[in-house]
Amino acid sequence: MEHVQEHDEGLVQTQMYWVERPVYNQEFLQGQLHKKEKTSQSLGQKIARSCRCSSKKAKSHLYSFLPVLKWLPRYPVKEYLLGDIVSGISTGVMQLPQGLAYALLAAVPPVFGLYSSFYPVFLYTFFGTSRHISIGTFAVISLMIGGVAVREAPDEMFNIMESNSTNSTDLLENYKARDAMRVKVAVAVTLLSGIIQLSLGLLRFGFVAIYLTEPLVRGFTTAAAVHVFTSQLKYLLGIKTKRYSGALSVVYSLIAVLSNITKTNIATLVVGLTCIVLLLSGKEINDRFKKKLPVPIPMEIIVVIVATGVSAGMNLSNTYEVDIVGDIPKGLLAPKVPDINLLSAVFVDALAIAIVGFSMAVSMAKIFALKHGYTIDGNQELIALGICNSAGSFFQTFSITCSMSRSLVQESTGGKTQIAGTLSSIMVLLVIVAIGYLFEPLPQTVLAAIVMVNLKGMFKQFGDITHFWRTSKIELAIWIVAFVASVLLGLDYGLLTAVAFAMITIIYRTQSPQYRILGQIPNTDIYCDVEDYEEVKEYPGIKIFQANASLYFANSELYTSALKKKTGVDPCAVLAAKKKAEKRHAKELQQTNEHREKAVLKHTSDMETSVKHEVINDELPLNGKSADANAQDTSPDELEHFMEPMTNVHYIILDFTPVNFVDSVGAKTLKSVIEEYKEVGVFVRIAGCSGPVMDDLTRLNFFEKSTTRDLLFHSVHDAVLSCQLKVGSVPQTASDLFVTTSQTHMEN
Repeated sequence: MEHVQEHDEGLVQTQMYWVERPVYNQEFLQGQLHKKEKTSQSLGQKIARSCRCSSKKAKSHLYSFLPVLKWLPRYPVKEYLLGDIVSGISTGVMQLPQGLAYALLAAVPPVFGLYSSFYPVFLYTFFGTSRHISIGTFAVISLMIGGVAVREAPDEMFNIMESNSTNSTDLLENYKARDAMRVKVAVAVTLLSGIIQLSLGLLRFGFVAIYLTEPLVRGFTTAAAVHVFTSQLKYLLGIKTKRYSGALSVVYSLIAVLSNITKTNIATLVVGLTCIVLLLSGKEINDRFKKKLPVPIPMEIIVVIVATGVSAGMNLSNTYEVDIVGDIPKGLLAPKVPDINLLSAVFVDALAIAIVGFSMAVSMAKIFALKHGYTIDGNQELIALGICNSAGSFFQTFSITCSMSRSLVQESTGGKTQIAGTLSSIMVLLVIVAIGYLFEPLPQTVLAAIVMVNLKGMFKQFGDITHFWRTSKIELAIWIVAFVASVLLGLDYGLLTAVAFAMITIIYRTQSPQYRILGQIPNTDIYCDVEDYEEVKEYPGIKIFQANASLYFANSELYTSALKKKTGVDPCAVLAAKKKAEKRHAKELQQTNEHREKAVLKHTSDMETSVKHEVINDELPLNGKSADANAQDTSPDELEHFMEPMTNVHYIILDFTPVNFVDSVGAKTLKSVIEEYKEVGVFVRIAGCSGPVMDDLTRLNFFEKSTTRDLLFHSVHDAVLSCQLKVGSVPQTASDLFVTTSQTHMEN
C-alpha cells in the first residue's frame, strides 16, 4: 500500500507540474531576459584589428604558413625515422614508373612526369599538413591536362597525320615541335591552376570542396577511368591514332582504335598483356598477404626494369617496331617562365583542375588524419597545392595532386610524416640526374599496362550503383549524371554539369521537404509524427504542423499547400463555402418574399376564412411568424444552418524547430497564413524559433499590430499549454489523465 501511495503521489506531482508549469512565449522571455550589449565595429576598425601585428600573432601565422617549422623540431628520430625511410623507398619505386606512365596521359614526353614527381613532392614537405598522402602525378589530373594540351596543340597544327608508316626526319621534327607546344600548354595550365588554388587558400575558401560530394567525385573518377583506359588502348596495341579531346572523345577514340585494329603490333600487344598479368598478380599477392609481407612487392618497378632490359637486349624498337620511351635528358632543366599568352585560353580548364585536384587531396588527407588522430587545415592544403603547382610550373612540371594508390602504400609501409614523401622525391631526383637514360628502351606499352592496372580500384566503383540504389536514389542520380556527363561531354564540362546537377538536387530537397502533423507522447513534452507511432495522440482542436526545411521563396507556396492539406483546414475553401451559404440563404429569402407576395394577393382576392387558413398553414413560415420577420431577425447562428459542417480545429501550431532561415517571401507567406486562418476563427501559433530566425523575422518587419510576439513560443509544448489554457482544457485533461492512470494502477 505504501508503494501504491508513493506512486500515486508521484503521478499527482507530475500532473501538477504540467498544469502549473509556466508558459514560455516570446513576450514572456523578452520581459525576463536582457540582451548583452555588443559594441559594433566599423569596417575600418575591423581592418585595423586584423592588420595589427604582435610577436605571438606573427609566430602563429608563420607556423600556419610553414607547418614544417612546427613538426620538424619535435620529430622523434628513433620512433619515426626507420618507418619513414622504408615508406619513402617503397613510395619512390612506385613514383618512378607512374611518373613516366602518367606523362603519356598528359600528352607530354615521359621525362616531364619525372619532373612532376620531384619538385612538387619536395615542396609539399614544407607547406603540407597531411603526414600520409603521397603528392605527385595522378591519372585523372594527368588526363585532364592531356585533354587541354591536345585541344590547344592538335596534330593537324604540325602536319602530323594518322599513320603507321616509318618515321622520317621531317616527321620527327614535327613531333618535337608538337611536344614542345603541348609542354607549354601543360605548364600554363599548371601555373594558372596553382594560382587559383593559392588564391582560394589565402582567401580561406577551403570549403569549396564540399560541393564535390562523394557520389559526384566517385562517378567523375569512374568516368575518368573510362577515358584513361580508352586513351591507353592504342599504346597497348601498338597502333597510331589521333588523340581526341572534348565531347564524345571516348567514342571517337574507340572508333579510331577499332578501325585500325588490323594494324596491331603483335610484339607490342604480347609485351603489354604480359605486363598486365604480372602487375595484376603482384597486386593480388600484396592484397592477400599484406599482413605477412613487411613491405608490398614493388611489382611496377620490377616490371619496368625487366621490360627495359628485355627491350634493350632484343632491340624491340628496331626489330619489331615497338614504340619506346625514347630520349630522356640527363639532369634538371633550367627554370623558365611559362607562356602567359596561353592563360586566357585555358582558364576554365585550370579552374576545374584546381578544384578536382584539391578535392582529391583533401578527401584522402581527411581519411588518414581521422585514422591517426590528427587534424589537417583545408585552407593550408590549398596553399600547399597552389605553391607546388605554381612554383613547379617554372621547372616544367604539370599539375599534381594526391595519388590514392601511392598514399595507401606510404601509410601501410610505416610512413609517419612528410619525411617519407621527401625521400621518395629524392629517389626520383637520383634517377633524373644519374640513371634516367637507362629507361630510354622502355616500351610504351609497359607504361600503358601500368596505367590500366592502376585503374582497377576506380573500375570497382561501378559497385556504387547497387549501394546507392539501396541507400539514396538522389545520390545515385548524382553518381550517374557525373559519370555519363563526364564520359560524353569530357571531364571539364562533365564536372561542371555534375556540380550543377548536385546543386539542383539541393534545391529539390528544400522544395520538397517532409511535412508532418505532430502529436504528444502521453505524460511527456515530446512530440512525434502521428502517422509513425500508435501511442502518439493529438489534442482536440489543436493541430501541430512541422516541415523539415527553411521557409523561403522556393518552397513558400508548397508550404502553404501542405499546411492546408495536412491540417484539413483550407481558409479559402471555408470562406468560399460561407459565401455560397450566404448566397443560398439570400436566394431562399427571396423565394420566401415571393411566396409572401403571392399569399397577400390571394388573401386580397379571396376573403374566405378557409382559404386564408390554407395559405397560412401551407405557405407561410411556422410559429406564426412572417417571412419579413425572418428576414429581419436572421442571425449568424442561424446562418450556420445553411453552411456545411466545418472542422473543429481552433489552433494551429507551426513547429519552426527545423527552420534555419526565413526570407522576405517566407515572412509574407507566414503573415498571410496567420491572417487567413484568423478570418475563419483558427488561430496560428509559432513554436521553436531559433535566434537567427527571430533576427530574420525582426529585420523583415514581421512583428506588427496583427502579428505580435505573443504568437511565438519557446517550444511546442509551451504553445500547446497556452492553447489549452485559452480553451480551458488543461485542468480537465489533467484530471481525466489522473483518473485514468490511477484506475489502471489499481487494476494492476
